[in-house]
Amino acid sequence: MTADNVLVARSGFLCRLLPALSVATAMIAAMSPGQAAAEGRIRLAQQFGIAYLVLDVVRDQHLIEKHGKDAGIDITVEWAQISGATAMNEALLANNLDVVSAGVPPALTMWDRTRGKQDVKLVAALGSLPNYLITTNPDIHTLKDFGPNDRIAVPAAGVGFQSRTLQIEAAKLFGPDEFQKLDAISISLPHPDATAALISGGTEVNSHFSSAPFYYQALAGNQAVHKVISSYDILGGPATFNVLYSTSAFHDENPKTYAAFYAALAEAADWINANKAEAAEVFIRQQNSKLPLELVQQIIDDPENHFTIVPQNTFAYASELAKLGVLKNKASSWQDYFFPEAYGGAGGS
Repeated sequence: MTADNVLVARSGFLCRLLPALSVATAMIAAMSPGQAAAEGRIRLAQQFGIAYLVLDVVRDQHLIEKHGKDAGIDITVEWAQISGATAMNEALLANNLDVVSAGVPPALTMWDRTRGKQDVKLVAALGSLPNYLITTNPDIHTLKDFGPNDRIAVPAAGVGFQSRTLQIEAAKLFGPDEFQKLDAISISLPHPDATAALISGGTEVNSHFSSAPFYYQALAGNQAVHKVISSYDILGGPATFNVLYSTSAFHDENPKTYAAFYAALAEAADWINANKAEAAEVFIRQQNSKLPLELVQQIIDDPENHFTIVPQNTFAYASELAKLGVLKNKASSWQDYFFPEAYGGAGGS
């Protein structure tokens, strides 16, 4: 792929993305703006990609409705699919959505900034999946090897999951005062665009902090691409990637609906791990994905990827980001920012 083709790919991606965002915006606007959902109704949004497989299964098998009926309540479920934590957070705080999804650091920021107001807390993990920092620069093997001419693509430079994870590692390597050192060479670029850039070569973007399936595609598409470090390396082991979160008002005022939702998430995670081949088909069907079925199955089968609603290593983010001043409130444990329903999962952290 040439540099010109990369630009065409980027343009095509944006053309596909903008209508999707417009549709999602319209869907959110139609969700009774300014009014919290009543018992028996839930409005939720997910983002795009394999990391949201648990929600794909919940939707595909109508598990919220199923568990609602088991509890004697009919639940109306309204779904939206949008990209980016910013739009999610705005809709949640405006009472246009009841449950939203994003990476652990953005969710913790919402918990931090809404304490004493909307009191946002986390509902459940959506799985532990690593992100890989990959590069085409043969001289880069650690974060210390990056120079001023390198460019690291991330979805949201400085504030998103990938940037916050890099900041934690930069603070260890360069000192707390230099935790934003790599922000200077980071640029905001959607995962598909960054992947195309690495596969083609010849652009200013020579590195990418990438989630599945994109690092699989980049590593397979260009022999010059190699892994520098993963989020698991930085966090010291498997760690939750994305989470669901909601306001305390929704949690407290809709106990039956919330319980059915949480039970649906648990069932979906168990089902995925018992039916991995069928889960790949659900992902492609629910997300209208053009990915090869074999690649989706490879990702689901990868032992690094754990589809579980039990939080793993989230407290590492909470404690490290508090040390850096990103979070103003210091949690004493992971249970401070999760709703109590999540406490029962063995090994939560």
